[in-house]
Amino acid sequence: MTLPFDYLSIIFILLAFIFLVVGVVGAFVPGLPGPPFAWAALLLTRFSAWNTMPLFWLIVMAVVAIVVTVLDYICPSMMTKNGGGSKAATTGCTVGIVVGVLMGGVGILIFPFIGALIGELVNTGNQWGPSLKAATFAFLGFLLGTGLKLLFAFGCIALVIASFFW
Repeated sequence: MTLPFDYLSIIFILLAFIFLVVGVVGAFVPGLPGPPFAWAALLLTRFSAWNTMPLFWLIVMAVVAIVVTVLDYICPSMMTKNGGGSKAATTGCTVGIVVGVLMGGVGILIFPFIGALIGELVNTGNQWGPSLKAATFAFLGFLLGTGLKLLFAFGCIALVIASFFW
């Protein structure tokens, strides 16, 4: 089977690849909406002349993207609240994420916890027990949100690849 040489399809696929990368990076970087970018990659791929992705998957993944994005905003604060923490722990965790991204490597896993701990220590007046518990729950909320976004981004990558073989 020969494929048509279509410049617009090449542009769509290249943009989709960039959007998928941004979707994965957006799983870690606060303020960068990873799931919408990953879903936009599916949409761009769908418009390629070489792709036969069913519309069903595009709609399902749009709903999942919305759910994941909403959960990403709810989970960290809900988990922090369940751990007895305050907004200071959530804010500290977010600052730790930014620092961790800038530091790279393992920093993305260490600094959110440290930031949440510092935030909660400042809020509670250096009470280590409650602060450690709150920081742990804030960190678990971060991991849950990040995990959901990563899972969605990798699901989009798998769908993009699979859609060229349907």
